[in-house]
Amino acid sequence: MNDLPPTTLTLDSTTNTKFITTMNRPEDSQQLAADKQDEKPVKVVPPSYRSLYLILYNFVSAILWSVVLGRSLLIAGLHGYGSVHAGVGEFTKWTQTLAALEIVHAAIGTLCRLRSVHGMNTDMVAGLVRAPLMTTVMQVASRFLLVWGVVLFFPTTTSQSRAYTSMLLAWSVTEVVRYSYFAISLGYGKVPERLIWVRYNAFFALYPIGISSECWLVWQSRAPGVKRWGTPWEWFCWAVLFIYVPGAYILFTHMMAQRRKVMRSLIEKKDS
Repeated sequence: MNDLPPTTLTLDSTTNTKFITTMNRPEDSQQLAADKQDEKPVKVVPPSYRSLYLILYNFVSAILWSVVLGRSLLIAGLHGYGSVHAGVGEFTKWTQTLAALEIVHAAIGTLCRLRSVHGMNTDMVAGLVRAPLMTTVMQVASRFLLVWGVVLFFPTTTSQSRAYTSMLLAWSVTEVVRYSYFAISLGYGKVPERLIWVRYNAFFALYPIGISSECWLVWQSRAPGVKRWGTPWEWFCWAVLFIYVPGAYILFTHMMAQRRKVMRSLIEKKDS
């Protein structure tokens, strides 16, 4: 499954999209001078360790997934999709493994919110991120199944499938956009409107591509899996595919809800 939105590091998008426009006419120069005389020194608040950590995490993740995207496109274009796994499979596995930290981030956030609800003092009421824990676990676990299960144990079957390349392209585009969005939002306090639009609209195409590619790879692993581990592997594959249907629906509707909220906020800001 694809990135939620989320999720893994999902912040309140309405606070990340503040667009402030100031225009000063030449004839207002005297008024500006008077205003500047009355201005008080602005106290600069240094970023917290939490913000610095999240900026670094998102920046590094965006770079890593950019490498996955670039190498996948280059290898597929020059040598064909059959060479993509050999050229970028190992790098993708460890890049995706880094996302295990997102479960930790979401768990800390959930724990801190629970402590706050029960009146317990905490220095991090909002935790690290506001991403839903279960949604984050579903997203990360589904990808771990692919990179540490299907792809790792059945590389021959995987490398011969176009679904592996389409899966990597869907994953990497999604993650480059998502991590770049969060890194810019945390670093500058606002995100370019075009990036916001891509973040909350590209999933209409990327989610179906990614999810269908994942399902196809799981399906293709049945035969070699039965030879290796017997019938229980086929039952496991059927169970995974059965779970994918409601899981994909939950992730997709979650992203739709986020999109409606963000798009409504952008329209309101334009009209104001």
